Amino acid sequence: MKKTVFVCNECGASNAKWYGRCPACGAWNSMVEEKVSTPKGGRERARQTEPARPLTEVPKQEVERYLLGMDELDGVLGGGLVPGASLLLGGEPGIGKSTLLLQAAQMMGEQHGKVLYITGEESAHQVRLRAERLRALCPQVLLLAETNLETALEEAEKHDIKLLIVDSVQAVFSPALDSAPGSVSQVRACAAQCLEFARESDAAVILVGHVTKEGTLAGPRVLEHMVDTVLYFEGERNGSFRILRAVKNRFGSTNEIAIFDMQEKGLIPFSEPSSFFLAQKPPSMPGSSVTCLLQGSRPLLLEVQALTASSAFGNPRRLAAGFDYNRLLIIVAVLERKLGLPLGGQDIYLNVAGGMKIEDPACDLAAAAAIASSLRGYAIEDDIAVMGEIGLLGEVRGISQAERRVKEAARFGFTRAVLPGISGEALGGGTLLKVNDVRNALFVLGLI
Repeated sequence: MKKTVFVCNECGASNAKWYGRCPACGAWNSMVEEKVSTPKGGRERARQTEPARPLTEVPKQEVERYLLGMDELDGVLGGGLVPGASLLLGGEPGIGKSTLLLQAAQMMGEQHGKVLYITGEESAHQVRLRAERLRALCPQVLLLAETNLETALEEAEKHDIKLLIVDSVQAVFSPALDSAPGSVSQVRACAAQCLEFARESDAAVILVGHVTKEGTLAGPRVLEHMVDTVLYFEGERNGSFRILRAVKNRFGSTNEIAIFDMQEKGLIPFSEPSSFFLAQKPPSMPGSSVTCLLQGSRPLLLEVQALTASSAFGNPRRLAAGFDYNRLLIIVAVLERKLGLPLGGQDIYLNVAGGMKIEDPACDLAAAAAIASSLRGYAIEDDIAVMGEIGLLGEVRGISQAERRVKEAARFGFTRAVLPGISGEALGGGTLLKVNDVRNALFVLGLI
């Protein structure tokens, strides 16, 4: 027996009738009609393979990861692929997901065993052409152009594969369901079958997911809860800079990122990303400051740029690229209220050079310094790095792992660092300019 339900594309919530706005997540026009088969008879009980026992008596199992040989990718995964783990890779069309997977498949096939690459959106000839361009041809990589997932998994069972790649989960379908490929029920069912295959065969599984115009993974959010690791591929399609970010990882940190350069021969890892972000920094220009962002265990030097201009209208504009907008408003309010800077009639534009997105509050002071530098027309000296969190009272608060940040700055030639006053004494090898509030910081930088 089949019944009709309406399922939200965003959160996966189901309802008996259609709503213009999802009652669960509040998304508009996200309810789609699905036909669900009702099983006959009573509810099946889950089979219990072994009795419950105390956690302390569960034997510890050492897991040997598959190192792919690409340090950036291995690092963001937490030290390599885990056998039997499931991974969801999302990103905009054309960002480089298939390129990354072909390179990973080649390295996996050359070092650990067979890989099955299921392509549901491209023909086998198209994938072969890309592999030739990337020089990623490997006899251990098996290619299958198939959209029927059950047929694909039957083919996977014939080979002792170590990695299964499904490109993409929205393109394949299960014949057990009547709904169209890409629907909520199909995406959920196909992902569940892939995860079951991973548990039974002890092979790692990578699913490629489309993203919506808002930048989130298409389909129900339940996919993110089902898999072990969720990675987002970010960057501008017209540029060569790419960032692979982990937003969920059961086997590692979610703060790690991998940085690549998209070239004709594929994705090239950045061994020194700080040099890339500072390569085009103009010397001694007002409105520019350098700070150190901490991404997991990796310190990155970034340039924060600001531009202030007299507003031609009664309502000044505040725009931020790569920096939290609400955080910018707080910084501007502190500069106006606590320091008396005349920013009320100024349009303020803030940009993080290189395309990075800053969420670390330790970069607040660099943003404030860049705004004050642009307003006053005074340049911050090129050998100074600025770090610190700004509170609503105008105080400069402490930051995490200050020593690592200063050492990274010293490694790239910065001899002075503006830091919160509570920072330790023995940091790096340069001169520390300790400050307790924003006024003191701007005075040390020569901006007031």
